Amino acid sequence: MAVALVGLPGAGKSAIGRRLAQRLQLPFVDSDHVIESRIGCSIRDYFEREGELAFRDVEQAVIAELAAAAHGVVATGGGCVLREANRATLRNHFHVLYLRSAPEDLFRRLRHDVKRPLLQVADPLGRLRELYGARDPLYRETAHDLVETGRPSVAMLVNIIVMQLELAGVVAPGSGEPPPG
Repeated sequence: MAVALVGLPGAGKSAIGRRLAQRLQLPFVDSDHVIESRIGCSIRDYFEREGELAFRDVEQAVIAELAAAAHGVVATGGGCVLREANRATLRNHFHVLYLRSAPEDLFRRLRHDVKRPLLQVADPLGRLRELYGARDPLYRETAHDLVETGRPSVAMLVNIIVMQLELAGVVAPGSGEPPPG
C-alpha cells in the first residue's frame, strides 16, 4: 500500500505522515529528506545556490523513484504538484491525500519558521495566500481525497485519515492494515 500526502508548506504532511505510517505499520518517507541527502545540503541552501528549476528537477527524479518502489507513507514537498509529471506520477502510484489548510492557519503555525525558502519574504501571509491560490487547484487535481486540517490535533487527523482510507478500500476496516488481495 502506498499513500502520499500533498499540501502547502506547514500543512502537517511530515508530522501526520509519520504518525499515519506508525498507525498503519508502514515505512515513512519524507521526500524533502531524500532530496537533502541527495544534494548534500539543505533545500534552502540549494534553492539559493542553484535556483528553483534545478531543485524541481531533483524533486521530480526523487518522486519518480519513490513511485517506482511505492510502499508506505510519503510526505511530499509543498511545490511538487507544480509539475504535471509529478501530479500524474503521484496520482497513478499512490492514494493521494490533500491536507488542506487555510493560509491564515498556516501562517499561525509557520510565522517563526526560517527553514522554508518560499516564506522568507516581507509578507509571508500574503505569500501563503498566493501559494494557496496557485496550488489549491493542483492539489485537488492530484488528490484522491481531501482532508481539512483546520485545528484538530495530529492524532485526530490521523484517525480521520484512517477512516477515509477504510472508506476508499485502501485499508481494511477496523484494522488499519491494507485489505487482503
